Amino acid sequence: MKTKAAILVTPKAPLWIADGIDMPALNPGQVIVRIGYTGICGSQIMEINGLRGHDTWLPHMLGHEASGTVMETGAGVLKVKPGDKVVLSWIKGQGMDVSGAKYRHDGTVINSGPITTFSQFTIVSENRCTRISDDIPLDAAALLGCAVLTGFGAVNNFLADLKGRNIAIFGLGGIGLCALLAAKYHGFEPIIAVDVIESKLDLARELGASHLLNANRHDVVDYIRKLTDGGVSFSLEASGLTQVIETAFECVHRDGGICVFAGHPPYGGKIQLDPFDLICGKRIFGTWGGESRPDRDIPFLVDLYRQGLLPLEKLITSTYELDDINRAITEMQNNPLGRILIKM
Repeated sequence: MKTKAAILVTPKAPLWIADGIDMPALNPGQVIVRIGYTGICGSQIMEINGLRGHDTWLPHMLGHEASGTVMETGAGVLKVKPGDKVVLSWIKGQGMDVSGAKYRHDGTVINSGPITTFSQFTIVSENRCTRISDDIPLDAAALLGCAVLTGFGAVNNFLADLKGRNIAIFGLGGIGLCALLAAKYHGFEPIIAVDVIESKLDLARELGASHLLNANRHDVVDYIRKLTDGGVSFSLEASGLTQVIETAFECVHRDGGICVFAGHPPYGGKIQLDPFDLICGKRIFGTWGGESRPDRDIPFLVDLYRQGLLPLEKLITSTYELDDINRAITEMQNNPLGRILIKM
């Protein structure tokens, strides 16, 4: 079997679009999926730009959130069967955990991890697949693999049951906007949306933010402290910038305020915090995929989508074909509004 894919050969260079890539035979625990749509996550952009440290696997496949249809299953796979519609996610679920496949093109070995999605067909580990019902459109379903699990999950699984009902969200890409939707679902008030791009703030207003704050025009810390009598109960950082993590931490209340960062700063980045804030009661946590469990959380999120409480279509701002993926990457870097999808 052969596939077409966008491959990272050299960091800081356009992806190589290659056709006629040979796919190996399935190992036990692996699944072949025909990709419907894949998202482009900020961490993938970092990898393309060489900001995740030395890359020892070049050339290799990319992508870690997608939707599609199961074509074939390897020995021992029980979770899905051919014909099932699935969400693919980098977050591990139930099932066998199998290392990536080795693809080939004209004698060149192309590496991959347990999940890659920038291709028409892909070989993934069973535990990266979650079956969904046929009535969920594949474009919306693709967002469930990373942006929604991480952003919505960071609020739903981490903060919703804690004391405190207000939040500031820093960075309004796919993850930040999904966190905003979770805050709205749980009745947080106020919901303060913070970014430096007006179009992102406009979309945040449409999705339920009560206050919009352009960090280029306002003293963010002063504004939030005055609005919330000393600081918010929660802040969530989704920009992937170390200085924004520091600001998000400054904005939480000393009486038990919690800062959660879901963004992924470049390799080697460090944050600086005032230790006295920690002594006084502030707390800070990183979240790994919103503490989500795909087999538990994706059905819940699909149900919210059906009820109209998770308007995923509003997060999709552009759709490109695979041949135009480098244009999509450029758009995401220059105007990263919502989520950009690649249609296979």
